[in-house]
Amino acid sequence: MKRGSSSLASRTSPYHASVTLFEPADDAADITPRRSKRLKVERYIEDSDERTSTTLQQADITQSSVGKTRGKSKPTKVSHVLQGKDSETSVSIPVPAKSQKLKSPRKPKPIPTALETPHPEPPHWRETYDAIKRMRSRIVAPVDTMGCDQAQLKEDDPKNQRFSTLVSLMLSSQTKDEVTDAAVTKLREAVGGSLSVDAILQADENTISEAICKVGFWRRKTQYVKQAAQKLHDEFDGDIPKTVDELCSLPGVGPKMAFLALQIAWKLNAGIGVDVHVHRITNRLGWHKPPTKNPEETRLNLQSWLPLELHPEINHLLVGFGQTLCTPVAPKCDQCELSDGLCPSARKVVKGSSSKRRVKVASTDSAAGPKLKVEDTNLQAHADSPSSDLPVLLKIESDVKVEDVS
Repeated sequence: MKRGSSSLASRTSPYHASVTLFEPADDAADITPRRSKRLKVERYIEDSDERTSTTLQQADITQSSVGKTRGKSKPTKVSHVLQGKDSETSVSIPVPAKSQKLKSPRKPKPIPTALETPHPEPPHWRETYDAIKRMRSRIVAPVDTMGCDQAQLKEDDPKNQRFSTLVSLMLSSQTKDEVTDAAVTKLREAVGGSLSVDAILQADENTISEAICKVGFWRRKTQYVKQAAQKLHDEFDGDIPKTVDELCSLPGVGPKMAFLALQIAWKLNAGIGVDVHVHRITNRLGWHKPPTKNPEETRLNLQSWLPLELHPEINHLLVGFGQTLCTPVAPKCDQCELSDGLCPSARKVVKGSSSKRRVKVASTDSAAGPKLKVEDTNLQAHADSPSSDLPVLLKIESDVKVEDVS
């Protein structure tokens, strides 16, 4: 609505005769005031026993915003008061109430235990398995003396034995066995000589972090160990549970750790613990068609055809084999019995020249450092033949001998 025009009265300034002052006329009070665009609506919310009156204001209702509703909550019934010239009329308008759904805590998905269609047995797998067992009987691997099954041997209480096994597994991810074993020993000493749930709960995070700082992702594992100990104390009477799903509900515990914990701590054969060694070696052996993409696929494949009595031992067997012979980089195929036809990924030696390559390092005071002198050349060719139907790829390696020249 437009503001009404106002009349002004003029008078001469008392301070300067040439200045004229303008003032509102006496009838300025009769000018219609500007109406606010705020719309006041009285609403009466009806309850079962009483009626409460509330006054709500809708802010800045413009032509573009008419019809749009805003509000966090709505009453079940609203009474609008319509004011007429002589009377007031109350009109009740029902308002549908939105049902509020309470979100229940998200349940973790159960760990799968079997494939819908079992994977077929690989050819000659038994012969391959027995050959690996023969080689492992002659080799002492780090897992044999510093694996997760060794942590319980330093505890007397059965609960502490099981808990120390779980802690060792939690610290072992992305960490070598030597580092994990040293961290478990240091943690046991830091919390009072016995690795128990109560000892971890009483220790502060700095104490735990200083003890395990050499393992991979130690900051995150510090929190996991504390949180897992608290959950074991609150929900499992201070002991580790006996099911895979309950173990996987603990922070920082995955399927591999859960299956190994059940096998070692409770002597329960619930499945195969598959780590990077088992995943890598079984794919190199061609036991998965097509090759598996992750340890969980590998586990389900193996569990579908490998005899049940071999499930507890295959992890320990292949981990030691992968630590010593079938290493991730430069596997020692020349020392492996499987290279005679049982392993499709074996590296084969191709006969080449027998000349030697010798490099002499001459001592010098030059700022550029020592000088190298190559006398002659020895090239040894190796062939990688992942399978018989793939082309042979040659790799050239050099036999370098370094001698000091005085």
